[in-house]
Amino acid sequence: MFLVFLVHYVTLSSPWIAPLSATARVADALHTVGNTGVDLFFVLSGYLIYGALMTRQQRFLPYIRRRVRRIYPTFSVVLAMYVLLSMALPEQGKLPEAPAEALRCIAENFLLIAGFTQRGSIVTVAWSLGYEMVYYLSIPLLIAAFRLRERDVRWRVLFFTTVLSLSAVYCTAFGGPLRLVMFIAGIYLHEALDRVRAPANALAVAALLAAAVATQLPLAAIARTGMLFFAFFLLGLCCFGDPRGWLARAFSAWPLRWLGNMSYSYYLLHGLALKAAFAALAQVDPPAAGGALFFWAWLAPMFAVTMAPCAALFLLVERPQSLAPRRAEPAAKAAGVIPSRDA
Repeated sequence: MFLVFLVHYVTLSSPWIAPLSATARVADALHTVGNTGVDLFFVLSGYLIYGALMTRQQRFLPYIRRRVRRIYPTFSVVLAMYVLLSMALPEQGKLPEAPAEALRCIAENFLLIAGFTQRGSIVTVAWSLGYEMVYYLSIPLLIAAFRLRERDVRWRVLFFTTVLSLSAVYCTAFGGPLRLVMFIAGIYLHEALDRVRAPANALAVAALLAAAVATQLPLAAIARTGMLFFAFFLLGLCCFGDPRGWLARAFSAWPLRWLGNMSYSYYLLHGLALKAAFAALAQVDPPAAGGALFFWAWLAPMFAVTMAPCAALFLLVERPQSLAPRRAEPAAKAAGVIPSRDA
């Protein structure tokens, strides 16, 4: 959550920061590091979805319905908010002027394919949901087509290493979506747990710091992605493979667990909330070439300001529409009200 917040905070605070100043350089560095939050998001999704599918066989259509139920209620509400605001404030919106083109743009965004088109996403961060949907659709088909549940772990690791290598070569040569390979880091993580001893927590932290430094260097995209791939794999291996370690205990602290529960709502809405907050701030403190005082003084307050609307979205939409049905299902099955999916 905080990584993705940094991206938008740096962007929206830039009018108050003197160009080429030390603060501007630090802000640019934080913006680049903040972008890795999406990569971590992909690693965790790769781990969770692959693990769920490998644990037991699932029918494709019920599986997709659950994914749609998880994504669409919250996303639809946020998309509707962006569309209404774009209509009310066309000079700041992202909709084309022609009605037919505007409808096409909305449809592409609703279907989560805008990130693969030239038009771009109405909801700023929604391009990543298109990547998520590609993974959701492809991974069960790969598992079924190559009978991965029946293979041993060495075969599966070799298979995904081949997929990783071919994807990296193709994306490097033709400019494809290289960040999709981060899902495979999550797949490796699932395969490594209970088979590979968790490394020292300090090693994972060192790998994270090295990857953060690498994002600031003029390296090829494949090199930076590779370092993030390895660092986030180690982070997951430490946290999930060593639950008594200090890293796992730190990330399991109740404030972070609470924030993690609402992270999807926060991811979708924080950019809009932050933009509104900076617009209000501009009315009392117009943009001017400032420096470190403004940037650091407003960092924590702006993060706090984004919490309220995102928590409201979680409590009013995401939890009752996407999470509550899942929580109620086991009790209903036990009472014999609904049949098991495995029946």
